[in-house]
Amino acid sequence: MASMSEDPIREWILTEGGSTRITKITPVGGGCINFASRYDTDAGPFFVKTNRRIGPEMFEGEALGLGAMYATKSIRVPRPFKVGALPSGGSYIIMEFIEFGASRGDQSVLGRKLAEMHRAGKSEKGFGFDVNNTIGSTPQQNTWTSDWIEFFAEHRLGYQLKLAQRQYGDSSIYEKGLRLIKNMGPLFEDIVIEPCLLHGDLWSGNISSNKNGEPVILDPACYYGHNEAEFGMSWCAGFGGSFYSSYFEVMPKQPGFEKRRDLYMLYHYLNHYNLFGSGYRSSSMSIIDDYLRMLKA
Repeated sequence: MASMSEDPIREWILTEGGSTRITKITPVGGGCINFASRYDTDAGPFFVKTNRRIGPEMFEGEALGLGAMYATKSIRVPRPFKVGALPSGGSYIIMEFIEFGASRGDQSVLGRKLAEMHRAGKSEKGFGFDVNNTIGSTPQQNTWTSDWIEFFAEHRLGYQLKLAQRQYGDSSIYEKGLRLIKNMGPLFEDIVIEPCLLHGDLWSGNISSNKNGEPVILDPACYYGHNEAEFGMSWCAGFGGSFYSSYFEVMPKQPGFEKRRDLYMLYHYLNHYNLFGSGYRSSSMSIIDDYLRMLKA
């Protein structure tokens, strides 16, 4: 066993974590970017993620997001405890260990709890977040912006379009995407947009439930944005009718919701294109072309 000074994870657990003994360390599967472990101790279990290649910035963003969601006292999220650098390079995050149940929980409860988080988590700084973070492994820029359309145009769609042009030389999707950005204003007419705390990467792999069946969400890419942007990963989240009806009971649906839905999906399709390649290009281009026709742009 490494000495405490050489192992900051062990050092925190045996001091600030309130335990006197680590009884077992077990790998936990499921992640593709980080290595995860369960640390069993005499004070209960802890969940630890490490990354040998990336500094603490990524986990700091995750911890701030988890902390912000936890503070709303709405939906269940793992409470973050400690982020730091590993002596041999890389970084770690220690958080609460939640024992997952056998299912993803009740869809209607998930919808209601998520809406309660959106309603409770507000920002007076505008749209953005206190730090930049990542969406998958793609950098996500969260510079505070007073106008939502400007924020979404520059730091979400615009950023992904520039990445596609730089990575693939894809001038076609870049130029069409810019036309969409410049003409998308009418999609937001006659609605009120407040900066709501968003999980930011809500797909099926980041949704679970605890042993009592309560919904749990994890691995966030948090920022304050338009609440509808939370559904941008709905194409691989499995949200059903009971989810949406419960959600809209707490956060009423605004005019034009259906017309904006694909716009928020486009951000994530573009990100998948940039992360995983050409298999996602046609979906991205199809959404852009549909909007250009709709907006006559």
